[in-house]
Amino acid sequence: MSNDPISRYPVPDVNSLPEDIRDRILAVQEKARFIPNVFLTLAHRPAEFRAFFAYHDAIMEREESTLSPAEKEMIIVATSAANGCQYCVIAHGALLRVFAKEPFLADQIAINYLHAPLTERQKAMLAFALKLSRTPELISEDDYTLLKAQGFDDEDILDISGITAFFGLSNRMAIVTGMQANREFYTMAREPRA
Repeated sequence: MSNDPISRYPVPDVNSLPEDIRDRILAVQEKARFIPNVFLTLAHRPAEFRAFFAYHDAIMEREESTLSPAEKEMIIVATSAANGCQYCVIAHGALLRVFAKEPFLADQIAINYLHAPLTERQKAMLAFALKLSRTPELISEDDYTLLKAQGFDDEDILDISGITAFFGLSNRMAIVTGMQANREFYTMAREPRA
């Protein structure tokens, strides 16, 4: 696995990248202690890298969002599993374990969120996200009514939808590029901290 290519497309040397992209990648490396392969894979096309991460940041770091970081990762893990995206399930499963401080939750959600220890509110959120991801043409007013009954408002629904839609793009790019998950993601937060 360690000698396998991380992408079917050329992976540029970090030092050869435009300064803004290089600085972002090195900042991530400093924080995480490794460079997630998504950064290296997408750096192949700098303009698309910038657009991808600008939208990522807009939806994932929106200060007004009432969704917790763990709930955002739940959406990503559930929809990425439904879309068959190994990279996103592994990478965002690791982030979910970190945010939720639950070493089994990501695996449970990836397999079947209905059997995961979630609140009814979280199950309604994931039901909507999965429906939007897999059969968007079937979204109806009933779906909004169900979410609102669980305390979600229109802005929350837009947050759920933006995350679902963006990671639908991300899933497809990861699959087409043959993006491989970093080894670090597999073991991250599997054991509670002492």
